[in-house]
Amino acid sequence: MNGIELSEEEKADLVETLTNRLQALAAQHHDVLESLTPTVRKRVEVLMEIQNQHDELEAKFFEERAALEAKYQKLYRPLYSKRSEIVSGAIEVEGETPAEEREEKGVPDFWLNAMKNNESLAAEIHDRDEEALKYLKDIKWCRIDDPEGFKIEFFFDTNPFFKNPVLAKTYHMIDEDDEPILEKAIGTEIE
Repeated sequence: MNGIELSEEEKADLVETLTNRLQALAAQHHDVLESLTPTVRKRVEVLMEIQNQHDELEAKFFEERAALEAKYQKLYRPLYSKRSEIVSGAIEVEGETPAEEREEKGVPDFWLNAMKNNESLAAEIHDRDEEALKYLKDIKWCRIDDPEGFKIEFFFDTNPFFKNPVLAKTYHMIDEDDEPILEKAIGTEIE
């Protein structure tokens, strides 16, 4: 994924905002329409109506897409929970040696290895980060609405690097030319 995607509700709100702005601009520039011949003016009015119909359909699309994303986020939750339990060693998988006979719990260094094998993140993981990231036990992501953006939470076991059990980073996004752009990022103060 090359950029951050907006939720469907955010996109619908954006379409409505842009439509209102365009209508306001059209009202401000009424004199431009008045300068056109009646035939050309009629064509422009029809084009504006076509654009309004497009905007209404797009808003409905964004609304339906948001509902679909929300539906699947709920369906993903149990999978993420089960993954977390397996990674941490909280549950055994079928055919596994019983816990009392195992030397290791869960999947050691799961998140460190996952990030190192992610094409986008690999270059950001430095040797000095690896020891601390070995204590990372889970990562959670959620969308936020006010202000628009998303939040990532990193859950750590007790470690010698910092006291925080959770480090979070919240990304506030703005939409510019239909491209989400990072406005600011706020992170947990590391103790």
